[in-house]
Amino acid sequence: MSELIDPVAGIGAETASARLDRPRSLWSDARRDLCRNPVFVVSALVILFLVFVSLWPAAIASGSPLACDLAKSRQGPGPGHPFGYDGQGCDVYTRTVYGARTSVTVGVCATLGVALLGSVLGGLAGFFGGAGDAVLSRITDVFFAIPVVLGGLVLLSVVTSDTVWPVIGFMVLLGWPQISRIARGSVVTVQQNDYVQAARALGASHSRILLRHIAPNAVAPVIVVATIALGTYIALEATLSYLGVGLKPPSVSWGIDISAASPYVRTAPHALLWPSGALAVTVLAFIMLGDAVRDALDPKLR
Repeated sequence: MSELIDPVAGIGAETASARLDRPRSLWSDARRDLCRNPVFVVSALVILFLVFVSLWPAAIASGSPLACDLAKSRQGPGPGHPFGYDGQGCDVYTRTVYGARTSVTVGVCATLGVALLGSVLGGLAGFFGGAGDAVLSRITDVFFAIPVVLGGLVLLSVVTSDTVWPVIGFMVLLGWPQISRIARGSVVTVQQNDYVQAARALGASHSRILLRHIAPNAVAPVIVVATIALGTYIALEATLSYLGVGLKPPSVSWGIDISAASPYVRTAPHALLWPSGALAVTVLAFIMLGDAVRDALDPKLR
């Protein structure tokens, strides 16, 4: 006696089998690998905590970072003040918490500006080529020859604003050539693929080819470099603030606190330890995140 086959169940089984046999994209594979990577998970949790602290610092720190009492200058940790006081009598814990807002703001805004400007210029130069590509290559060579810290000392020393925007603008000005060169190389490589040539043969417009075929397949290297660079920009802001040309008091910044605590490293090491430790953990978290993203998006490492 022949077996009865449920047509609905058969269709469901065929659909599930087709779904399993369907080839996964680079992004789906990357998402799966990232979720299984403990380095990515740990660094992502640290970054999420930093973002939370940046948005709502009062949730874990009471009081104002500008409230200081000289009578408590350089005192060690005590009840309600686990990190002690700095040279001006300010609570080190509160200033360390509020300093995360400055660092994350500078790093995120500078990275977005650099990635957007560099990707647009480099992508267009790599796609169209010609004289524009040659001119952009020479411009990037000029910017690569400028030392970043020296350029910051020269350009930011004449700025009187105490906001983060001059520092962000400086980072975008000197940071876009790196992303531009990477985006150009990625676009040049992708546009040689068969599907791009087929789109051209079918009469697709330049904008459609760029947005639908090239950009989604050329953006991975830009994301990797931008993620790693975010931590570098945070460290650069702290360096410039330490040298006195970045953010200036009364702004709250880890670089400012490290600079102010350096003369008292022997008598009050706690004032230097906590902001420098927070800076090191933040930069390390973004670098580890960038390394994990690079490993997940690089087909050669599979």
